[in-house]
Amino acid sequence: MTIQEITEQVRRKAANATPFEATAKIVTDQGVVYIDGNQSPVTVSNDDKPADCELQVSVDNLVKLGTGDLNPMMAVMSGKLKVKGDMGIAMKMGQIMG
Repeated sequence: MTIQEITEQVRRKAANATPFEATAKIVTDQGVVYIDGNQSPVTVSNDDKPADCELQVSVDNLVKLGTGDLNPMMAVMSGKLKVKGDMGIAMKMGQIMG
C-alpha cells in the first residue's frame, strides 16, 4: 500500500470522525499523514507540520493495525509503533485508524 492510498483511506474514515481538538501526524517510511482534529470535518493531508501527537510506524505495520492483524498496545510495547507527544491523542486516533 502506498502513502497516497493510506492518506485516502484515513481521509475517508476521518470524514465521519468526531473532531478531537488536536493534531496528529503519522510518520511512515514512505511519508507523512497529517490529521487536523481541530477542524470539522477532520482534515487529512500529507503536510509535514508540527503536531500534538506523532505516531511513528512502518507502512506495513500501519496496514496491519488498520486490518486488526496488529494490536496497537502490542505494537507500542514491541517498538513497532512509537508515540511522541500526547498519549491521550494517540488513543483517540483509534476512531480514525480502526
